Amino acid sequence: MNTRMRRAAFAVAAGAMAVSLAACGSADEAGDSDSTKSAAKGDAIKVGLLLPENQTARYEKFDKPLIEKKVKELTNNKGEIVYANAKQDATTQSQQVDTMITNKVDVLIVDAVDSKAIANGVKKAKEAGIPVVAYDRLAEGPIDAYTSFDNEEVGRVQGKALLTALGDKAKPSAKIVMMNGAVTDPNAALFKKGALSELEGKVDIAKSYDTKEWKPENANANMDAAISAVGKNNIVGVYSANDGMAGGIITALKAANVSPLPPVTGQDAELAGVQRIVSGEQYMSVYKPYPQEADVAAEMAVALAKGEKLDSIAKDSVDSPTTKGVPSVLVPVVSLTKDNINDTVIKDGIYTVDEICTAKFKTACGKVGLN
Repeated sequence: MNTRMRRAAFAVAAGAMAVSLAACGSADEAGDSDSTKSAAKGDAIKVGLLLPENQTARYEKFDKPLIEKKVKELTNNKGEIVYANAKQDATTQSQQVDTMITNKVDVLIVDAVDSKAIANGVKKAKEAGIPVVAYDRLAEGPIDAYTSFDNEEVGRVQGKALLTALGDKAKPSAKIVMMNGAVTDPNAALFKKGALSELEGKVDIAKSYDTKEWKPENANANMDAAISAVGKNNIVGVYSANDGMAGGIITALKAANVSPLPPVTGQDAELAGVQRIVSGEQYMSVYKPYPQEADVAAEMAVALAKGEKLDSIAKDSVDSPTTKGVPSVLVPVVSLTKDNINDTVIKDGIYTVDEICTAKFKTACGKVGLN
């Protein structure tokens, strides 16, 4: 891991536990019958890590190395990570679960491609005595723990930001386009719900799309269709659920010669998204402190692999469609605009000024105080 990533991990390690939300308390963890067997392994545990895709930069760039580092730290460098990426294919991910079971991992961290499709794999893992931590997306099936961000709050933050950007243009007749995420991702529905709670009644949602596989090219095609249906001069703003899709949306708007560009939201604080914010093409993103989420996932996984309780880690609990009272940690999010880049992604060591302010963005960076 490079120096920047080490800084990010160290910067939040002390605070990872503090972000748990106080609620009704954690439920008893499933799999306690395997605790003696797990505890006997000590630090020499094998952690299976399944991530959903590599279209979004965060998974390979942040989540994987951060989880690996924290597992090593918690196990005195004796823990082993077995990794696979499903590349947005639910069938592939189900096969990867089977492989992890065959390899006899001691615990699984799963970020599901499809929250429903993964349920059978989770069940098979549990039957094999392997506890499962649902990471970032609330997988169905008998999961033992869950960590993510407050995903409805993500949508609310995006919706509020779009209204702020619109200013006096925000009125019930003002037409916006909603570019939501994939229907297979339960987080996408939560982002949409949160955003709608802010936007409905305040603007006219002229077109709304659920974007297949979150792909920027699909968002681009959807935006082309929206421009044709609504009229390029009638769209005052675009709700985009993430930065990758925002890039595709902005490309479509520019190709249609829309000027000035309407405000476009985003999420994930991807480097390209941050650069678009600096240049004024994208209004905002949602910064999600991945190091905190990754640290918590690693802490949960190591504890479960050793047969330990999660009481000191998870102070909250959530209900999935199939499992009640799942011990959980939800990490707060931040609205990222040109005004707080220094205080978020740069301060936390996610990016350096040099990485953001390449030659193309030097002038724009100077205007927002990045130099």
